[in-house]
Amino acid sequence: MTSDKRAFRDRLTSWAFLRFSVYVAPCVIALGTLAVIFWAPRQFDTTGTVPLGFHVIADPSAKLQPADAIARLRDTPRTARFSTHLAETPFWFLLDAPSLGPEASTFIDLPSRHAQTISCWKTNPAPTLLGAGNRYGTSGDIRFNKAGFALRLDGDTRQTQVLCRGTFSGPAYITATALSRDKLEESTLDFHQGASLITGGLLTLAIFVFVTAIINHEWTYVIFAAWLVGNLRLTANAMGFDTEWMGRLIPPGHIEFLREFTFASYYVLTTTLFVELFRRELKAIGLRWTLHAVRYGGCLLMAAAFTLSYAHFIPVLWASASFCILVLTYFLAQLVVKARSRTVLWYVASMGIVLFATLSEVLAAAFGLKGLAGTHSPVVTALSSSMLCAFAIAERMRDERERRRQMQIELRNTYDVTPIGLFTLNGDNCFVRANPALHSMLGLPQGRYGTHRWADYFAPGAERALNELLEGDDSASIEIEGTPGASGASGASGASADVRRYSLRAIRANGFIEGSLEDVTDRSKAVERLHFLAEHDSLTGLLNRRGIEHAIARQCGEGGTWALAYLDLDRFKVFNDLFGHSTGDEILRHVTTRLVERLGSHVPIGRIGGDEFVCVLAGMTIDEAIARCRELVTALNAAPFVVDTRAFQVRGSIGVVECSQDERGQDALAYADRACRAAKRGGNARLVALRRGAPAFEERAAEISLIEALGESRLPDGLFLVMQPIMSMHAPNEALDFEVLLRLRTQDGAVATAGKLIAAAEDSGTIVQIDRWVLSTTLAWLAENRASLTKTRFVCVNLSGGSLNDEHFLDELFALFSRYADVVHYLCIEITESVALHDLEHTERFIARVHDMGAKIAIDDFGAGQTSLRYLKKLSADALKIDGEFVRTMCNHPADIAIVEAIINLARNLGMRSIAEWVEDLQTLDALKELGVDYVQGFAIARPQEARDILTASSAASFVTNAEVKRYLDAEDALDGDARTNGKNARVQQENAI
Repeated sequence: MTSDKRAFRDRLTSWAFLRFSVYVAPCVIALGTLAVIFWAPRQFDTTGTVPLGFHVIADPSAKLQPADAIARLRDTPRTARFSTHLAETPFWFLLDAPSLGPEASTFIDLPSRHAQTISCWKTNPAPTLLGAGNRYGTSGDIRFNKAGFALRLDGDTRQTQVLCRGTFSGPAYITATALSRDKLEESTLDFHQGASLITGGLLTLAIFVFVTAIINHEWTYVIFAAWLVGNLRLTANAMGFDTEWMGRLIPPGHIEFLREFTFASYYVLTTTLFVELFRRELKAIGLRWTLHAVRYGGCLLMAAAFTLSYAHFIPVLWASASFCILVLTYFLAQLVVKARSRTVLWYVASMGIVLFATLSEVLAAAFGLKGLAGTHSPVVTALSSSMLCAFAIAERMRDERERRRQMQIELRNTYDVTPIGLFTLNGDNCFVRANPALHSMLGLPQGRYGTHRWADYFAPGAERALNELLEGDDSASIEIEGTPGASGASGASGASADVRRYSLRAIRANGFIEGSLEDVTDRSKAVERLHFLAEHDSLTGLLNRRGIEHAIARQCGEGGTWALAYLDLDRFKVFNDLFGHSTGDEILRHVTTRLVERLGSHVPIGRIGGDEFVCVLAGMTIDEAIARCRELVTALNAAPFVVDTRAFQVRGSIGVVECSQDERGQDALAYADRACRAAKRGGNARLVALRRGAPAFEERAAEISLIEALGESRLPDGLFLVMQPIMSMHAPNEALDFEVLLRLRTQDGAVATAGKLIAAAEDSGTIVQIDRWVLSTTLAWLAENRASLTKTRFVCVNLSGGSLNDEHFLDELFALFSRYADVVHYLCIEITESVALHDLEHTERFIARVHDMGAKIAIDDFGAGQTSLRYLKKLSADALKIDGEFVRTMCNHPADIAIVEAIINLARNLGMRSIAEWVEDLQTLDALKELGVDYVQGFAIARPQEARDILTASSAASFVTNAEVKRYLDAEDALDGDARTNGKNARVQQENAI
């Protein structure tokens, strides 16, 4: 009980001392201060001064002498206060000096702080100088006093008239009072006491605010501290002690500029403090442009302080201050109405005092309103406005502290209730703070944070992952794994052995690590499951179609030899139909198990249909793959699958294809499917393998389907003809010969060559229809446009071997020739070398009949087949077309040049013309020219053209677009011009003979 009583007594004592210090002592000090201010007598009695009236005149020329001034002054009225209206020229004033006692000296106080010079004379019997002074010094009976000057009168100078001459700067007023020496000393002491009071009070407050602002990084309060100093300087100017600072005199030559700079700075500080203090409240008030105008006025005022004299600066100050007062008054009124906060009320009271004092000074100085002059005490104005503004600042600080406190409470509540774990780690990666969610998530004990490390609750490598996250992007997150048993939530549910996954975010802040942790175990499992199902079969766990296609694509990119196996279970539908799909599903699972056991888990296996499986056999030759697949067939057949109480014998057919790096995945899969179908057609449990070079089933089927779709008499839609120019090397600008080529326009508008269509049609025996259409269309076009083909000597048209061997077609062909007998001489029928030599006698009869009808014959692709020169002499062909494979590579291989040269010479010696195909560049063209070829055809001359372009062309050379080839032909034309002219008729006869 003794210790309890002592503790109670200590708490009571602390409570009493605290209440006294917080409430009693401040109240006593405040009440005592007010009592002293209002009821205690002043320390210095400043009563007893005698205001003096005087006569005053201006001396704009500054040429008056004392006697002349006295004569003029006697006719002017008396006044007690005179405004100079900013004039800086001299003023003369005459006053009566009273006697305040028989022995004491009488002093005349001239208190104007704007007085620059002063001189005084005794008027009787003649003007006699009593003293003079300026801001740099005094002489005679003149001395400095407070903000102005004082004149001492002794002996016979008392009760006489005194003449004074003064010059002033700024908004000066001339006043004079008479007082004794004692009263002069007391008023001087009272003046300095007031100056010390205002200086000490405002400087102390400014220093306190400045230090507080710097420590708390509150820059608005730095502005307030500077504003307090400006308030002090304005008060010092009003009282007249702005000629000193901190007990040191300011050089007189700097005082005017210092006053200008003080006024401009105070203007800027006042507007800036107002805007910064009420930034949020001002957003809801209109006329914001006026505040910008006030700020621009501050810039103007500051510029004027550095450029204008004091007399010219004052009008600018009055105008700017008046506008600023009006604007701030408007906004203060709006703030009172709309904001209604104690901060606004305190600041309005402070600014009200400042604005009233400033406005009264401005109006009194600008308009000479004597009633406003001296209506307020500068000391009271400065202290009261500063204190009220300090109250406003303190109230704002309280509001902001309260706002921060509320935010901290909200943040703490959010910190405690958020379902995401929040934590703070120190430099040793130990927990120093954690919210309840993290405690529950990790099973982290309450308290003793410094003993629990980050690594204790996560899988190895978690600290390294945390450091890497901190070094990366602040917005990034990573996933880490916990340790079994580290999760409080999972442990409570009896699954503490499960490894949990967490999403982690963290940053460094003030030497600590701040982060968040979210349990994403379920989400990660769901995502993993979705990723798995995206490429895997949910029933068997094997790859699905998408997954196996990706596996095939990866294998195609890796290269090397590999094979693809396609397994289809035989008669699997019977199991589903007889025993139900659940039994079928179980059988599929057993098949999957046996496949994985036989091939290995590393082999990609996919289920792409109900009972179809695909295996990617990487790194195997086709023979190795065949052996593995035979083992697989044997394994499937080796033992039945037991489902419930039944045993099922499952067999399968397998197709295996050999694949390479450049294989397309879809093609490989299609080949394997075709092979599997072939295996199934051969019987159960069969295996069919396709090696490289085997016919492509799907391509063959597509071609056959196309031919079958043609019907007996219908041609494929989209057939049309183009013409590729063939240029004469002897007269490139004088002949327009060309070859007719077949094209097919597909349904999507694309143009494709008809190579595949012709090959399929030849194999199926339906090529006759296409050849008939090509020949009839060509002859009809020639007949229609014969008049435009004046430079055309021959038009080449290909004829397939199948048509050449069709007697019915040949009858139709010659009937067609008879119908177009007038243009058939243009035709040059091209037959391939292999077709021509296949049935030499039949070919000879065909050529002879073609010649009889007036057409020509060319052997196409000469040199590509097994050429028999012994039979060539029996074929009375008109031209040989050199196989393009020799022409395209002739400049790279000397052997090709020799072959091409031999064919050209052979044709010339047999009386035939030579035509070189696939001429694709200038180098090849020049080589052929040197070898003496007769005609050239290829992309170097022209690509296949529309029929209308042929009709508008002047020659085959006119289609040349390559600049180098054009220059080459022009040069050759210039060199051979004369020779071509002389031999023109002979060449025409030769060409007509073709």
